[in-house]
Amino acid sequence: MFLLTLSPPSPPPTRLHHRHLSPAISVRRRRISDAPRFKNGGEGKDVIGVRVGEDLPADYADRLPRTDPRDRRRAGILLHPTSLRGRYGIGDLGEEALRFVDWLSETGCSVWQVLPLVPPGRKGGEDGSPYAGQDANCGNTLLISLEELVKDGLLTKDELPEPINSDRVKYAAVAEVKDPLVAKAAERLATSEGELRNQLEDFRRDPMILSWLEDAAYFAAIDSLLDTSSWFYWPGPLKNRHLSALEQVYQIKEGFINTFIAEQFLFQRQWQKVRDYAKMKGVTIMGDMPIYVGYHSADVWANKRQFLLSRSGFPRLVSGVPPDAFSDTGQLWGSPIYDWIAMEKDRFSWWTRRLQRAQSLYDEFRIDHFRAFAGYWAVPSEAKFAMVGRWKAGPGKSLFDAIFKTAGNINIIAEDLGVITDDVVQLRKSIRAPGMAVLQFAFGSDAENPHLPHNHEKNQVVYTGTHDNDTVKGWWDTLPQEEKTTVLNYLSKSEENDIPWELIRLALSSVAKTTIIPLQDVLGLGSSGRMNIPGTQFGNWSWRIPASVSFESLETATDRLRDMLAMFGRLSTDQE
Repeated sequence: MFLLTLSPPSPPPTRLHHRHLSPAISVRRRRISDAPRFKNGGEGKDVIGVRVGEDLPADYADRLPRTDPRDRRRAGILLHPTSLRGRYGIGDLGEEALRFVDWLSETGCSVWQVLPLVPPGRKGGEDGSPYAGQDANCGNTLLISLEELVKDGLLTKDELPEPINSDRVKYAAVAEVKDPLVAKAAERLATSEGELRNQLEDFRRDPMILSWLEDAAYFAAIDSLLDTSSWFYWPGPLKNRHLSALEQVYQIKEGFINTFIAEQFLFQRQWQKVRDYAKMKGVTIMGDMPIYVGYHSADVWANKRQFLLSRSGFPRLVSGVPPDAFSDTGQLWGSPIYDWIAMEKDRFSWWTRRLQRAQSLYDEFRIDHFRAFAGYWAVPSEAKFAMVGRWKAGPGKSLFDAIFKTAGNINIIAEDLGVITDDVVQLRKSIRAPGMAVLQFAFGSDAENPHLPHNHEKNQVVYTGTHDNDTVKGWWDTLPQEEKTTVLNYLSKSEENDIPWELIRLALSSVAKTTIIPLQDVLGLGSSGRMNIPGTQFGNWSWRIPASVSFESLETATDRLRDMLAMFGRLSTDQE
């Protein structure tokens, strides 16, 4: 007798003619006693043997394919905490952050994406940029809520300043008001007794914290003592971290160092409260990590051998990108380039510690300029324009192999925008990291444009726009008419009504697992809501939610967004 033998199932072919058997089926001559049995055991169930032609179990029709929870569709909002409303000229980690999480939950969103939480540099004209921080691991103490410090008993209500009424963040003015009060609270904590002080001591003794916190504290102490534009100009013993010189700094600046550490503890404590609340509400935090670090930073000063520096400590090559859509001469970022050969000899320990720190702050995080791990643009440090740089080979998969071996699985999103060569794509796929697509980049070429929804991938994060783009409305207002026509044709629309929501709908309908929408697009704001203009140094990173907008007043937008999330299968599991 001839019997059909079923081998393990494989994906069905796209087309199967009636005269052809499935590849999963082979015909063999066997005796009836050798009749095959279906392996029909689901997860946690025994294998049930059934001969060909026999009845299947009574619950057979209920044994449907199960969706891996990791593949669940979802949506989120991009909003940096500085953009929240707040009494003192900047958003913070207080009650308004919790109210935003509540609003996310009401919309059915399950992701809150933030920009890097590092302290922005204050000496090189960074103007609040979270991508030009003074330390890659510290938290931005300007985000510390003064009201929460009152609740902790570290400040009194009488010590709170007068409110700062400002529609945009003015970082220098905010720092002038908040820095002394945060320092006062930290000083009180460092000299206090009780449970909060015990938590501070546990924080500073944690090996994962100590690996970066001590260097950052000493760097800040010396920086405040000498007040030069760069550590390059420090006296040799301090510049080169001689032990005797550092001991002398501790004797002089012990109070400053202890206060600095206490401030970082207060940031960590408030951020963890926000993160725990988000988790309770079914919202995950997606962070952001700049690939490079600033030259005037504890990271470079304490790890000189990890960077391409001259014997005197000056960068030989600096970071940037070649000419692109944002600049005809390229972008000159100016951060020192890593010495990848030295890093590999050290088993990429610096990077492993950095990603472990990010893992302690976020549930997942985007690595900005991911393409540099495959190939990076290196510019001579004396150059005035980035266009004179050259492409150089990056560390590739060996970096991530070393990180994952030590730190385990880490949820990374690869920012793969710009000049993306095949090696970048292969590297991203080799570590199974989702890439990005941005709808504002989709309509300027042809049907093969990777940002067009019909070309999206499942393992991807799709945006209407990022922090580097204009808002959808601002983009639309300056878009050439020919491109507008292309957009309307793609949307099957004859009129340009409510374009921000049309692109939100398009992003949510994508096959990509994750959709992220800047809050400015939900609010329908124009170019005044733009967060950053790449290639420009001043006037960025200052946008705040308008004073006229509260989360309670967004009922119409909340319902509209929730309905779209439900339509496209992106509602948070807590909201279904």
